[in-house]
Amino acid sequence: MLLLFLLLVAGSVFLMRRGAVGPPPWMARQPSPEHEAKRVLAERFARGDMSSDDFLERASVLNWTPGSDDWQPTKRKRH
Repeated sequence: MLLLFLLLVAGSVFLMRRGAVGPPPWMARQPSPEHEAKRVLAERFARGDMSSDDFLERASVLNWTPGSDDWQPTKRKRH
């Protein structure tokens, strides 16, 4: 019985780490407004909508020095 329980726990952990199973939608973490602002700013700069000076000025308003933290843009879902 204990072996079955351990196998179920190990299988659940394996699936969660692979991304096949995640937390329920009501428990999923929502990105912070700052994270969302950084994502939008990075996207606009990548599209060429703003110059590097504009990008750095707006990043400084967010107290963000691009490349200095471990922030990674999230992949947007296509509708």
